[in-house]
Amino acid sequence: MHKTPARRASVLVAAVSSLILLTAGCGDGDGPVDDDTATNAKNAEASPNAPTKTGLTVGFLPKQVNTPYFAVADRGGERAVESLGSTFKEVGTDQGADASGQVSHINGLTEQKADAIAVSALDPDALCDALKKAMAKGVKVVTYDSDTKPECRYAFVSPASAEDIAVRQLELLGEQTGYQGDIAILSAAQTATNQNAWISSIKRELEGPRYKEMRLVDVVYGDDEAEKSYQQAEELLREHGKLKGIISPTTNGIKAAAKYLSQSEYKGEVKLTGLGAPNDMRPYIKDGTVEAFLLWDPAKLGELAGHAAVALASGQITGREGQMFLAGDMGWFQLTGNGVITLGEPTVFDAGNIDDYDF
Repeated sequence: MHKTPARRASVLVAAVSSLILLTAGCGDGDGPVDDDTATNAKNAEASPNAPTKTGLTVGFLPKQVNTPYFAVADRGGERAVESLGSTFKEVGTDQGADASGQVSHINGLTEQKADAIAVSALDPDALCDALKKAMAKGVKVVTYDSDTKPECRYAFVSPASAEDIAVRQLELLGEQTGYQGDIAILSAAQTATNQNAWISSIKRELEGPRYKEMRLVDVVYGDDEAEKSYQQAEELLREHGKLKGIISPTTNGIKAAAKYLSQSEYKGEVKLTGLGAPNDMRPYIKDGTVEAFLLWDPAKLGELAGHAAVALASGQITGREGQMFLAGDMGWFQLTGNGVITLGEPTVFDAGNIDDYDF
């Protein structure tokens, strides 16, 4: 929950006066971390005023390296980590659905004795054993953008609530289609935690009376690969002749779908929205292929993840609900249930404001 400056000050006073100023972390043993051990570590007391440790090594592991979204996000993480006097290290796979590759990189960072790892998880389950082993060796684990199971990390930096992101995408598409007709979803990897949470929320929201004349006819997966996502968009239009709109909650997917629509007979007829980067989507807003889409600032998301990782390694937070930490110029943030740290509300981009952004 992001605080205004006035509330930050009052909340900080209350938090400092009520917190027991102890620093605690997870064990440094060599065995695996069981769920009770991880829970106890998260529930330990912490001090928001504990000194920030310097000279740490913080590893960032995005879903996929060399993509515009994660390039921007991880540069934000790098700025945060280096501003706090520590070393940033990005590792990762160049495949959009390579959970086994992520496991290898987690093991590598653990062997290299990284102090903290920030990971955007491709799979909520597949990374858990490796992350628990890292935690057993004293590595502070934070997820960002896409989560694991809560017992496999100490905190999750979320762009916004899954419900808010999902509902806003559906609202945008409803506004553009007159809340009528068949729609489809073009997602990323089938195992991606954030994607699946948004899809579930969209399905629930569609059950409401507001959307009684809209029908979800298909969900397809492009694995965050440009060519595959383009082909999936093309196939959706071929198989569903009455399709009125597509939601693509992934920056690579919406860009590929927009490229297909811009070159097809469906341009301007089939509506497209979802989560996109302004620089990727600017041509498609300008040429009328896309009316509006949304996203948070990935640089700020990465920056917040970097601050959270260092705060964990410094004993300022442990992952327990209610704890607070200072994220530089971004202000104070508070952990909610299951150690979730929320960046804030996403921004809607359209022809009126897209030129105001550069990422």
